[in-house]
Amino acid sequence: MFRSATEYRYNRLTWPEINEAIGQEKLIILPTGSTEQHGSHLPLDVDLFLCESVCLEVGRRAADRVLVMPPISYGLNLHHIDFPGTIHIEPDVFINFCLNITKSVAYHGFKKILIVNGHGSNAPLIDLIARKTVLETESLCFATTYFWFLMEAFEKIRESKVVAHADEFETSLYLHLAGDRVQMDKAVEDNDRMGKYVSSDSTMNYFVRFNDFWGRWTKTGVHGDPTKATAEKGKIIFEAAVEGLIGLVDELREWPIERRADMHTHPVQSQIRWT
Repeated sequence: MFRSATEYRYNRLTWPEINEAIGQEKLIILPTGSTEQHGSHLPLDVDLFLCESVCLEVGRRAADRVLVMPPISYGLNLHHIDFPGTIHIEPDVFINFCLNITKSVAYHGFKKILIVNGHGSNAPLIDLIARKTVLETESLCFATTYFWFLMEAFEKIRESKVVAHADEFETSLYLHLAGDRVQMDKAVEDNDRMGKYVSSDSTMNYFVRFNDFWGRWTKTGVHGDPTKATAEKGKIIFEAAVEGLIGLVDELREWPIERRADMHTHPVQSQIRWT
C-alpha cells in the first residue's frame, strides 16, 4: 500500500506522494481559525486549536479519503483588538491569502477542497473563498464551520442560554482536548448588550448581523457561561463534530463535477474578465 493512502497530513507527504494522493482523489481539508482573546480562562489559540483538532481527527479516521493542510492561524479580529494578544488580518488579505492556497492545490490536480472554519468572523470570508475557487479553477471548493455539526448534540446537554465566545461550548471542548491549559478558576459568565433586533455581538438569535468593538461592552472578553463547561460535554460534542464532518467528506467526494453548458444563442463578449 502507498504511504500516501494512510497519511492524512498534507505536509508530511513528499512530492511524489502528493502525486499519488491526487490519483487517489483525496479531498483537501483546510482548517481556518484565529489568534484572539478568549477570556481569562482560555488561551489565545481556542479557535485554531479546536478546529484543527477536529480536522486532524477526521483525518485519522478517514486517512484514505482526505489530506489535512496546515491551518490558517489568523483571521478577522479587529473587534477584539482592545484585548492584548489578539491578531487581526484585514478581510481582503485573508481572502487573497487563502485563495492562493486553494488555487495552488487545484493547480496540482486536487478536485475537491473543504474549508473548515473555527472562527465566527471568518464565516463570510471562507464563503467567498470557496465561491471564488470554484469560479477560478476546475475544482469544487466547499466552506463550513465545524460547530454546525455538533449543535444538535450540544442542545441535549447544554446548561447555559448563550452560545457565542469563550462559553460553555468552547470551554467544554477545550477541557476535553487539553484540560491542563484551561484555568477554570478564572471562568466567569458575561453577556452582551441586547436590544429587540440587534445586540453588541449579534449571533444566531438575531436577524441583524452586528459586531461591535468588544472593548465597548465587556471587560471579561466572555460572551456566555463557561462555568457550566465540563470535559464530559466536550467529549460528546467532539465526537459529533468529527462524525458529522466525515459524513460531509463522503458526500463531497461523490459530488459530480458536471460539464458546463452555455445557454447563449448569440455571440458573447468573451474578452470580458472579472479577475
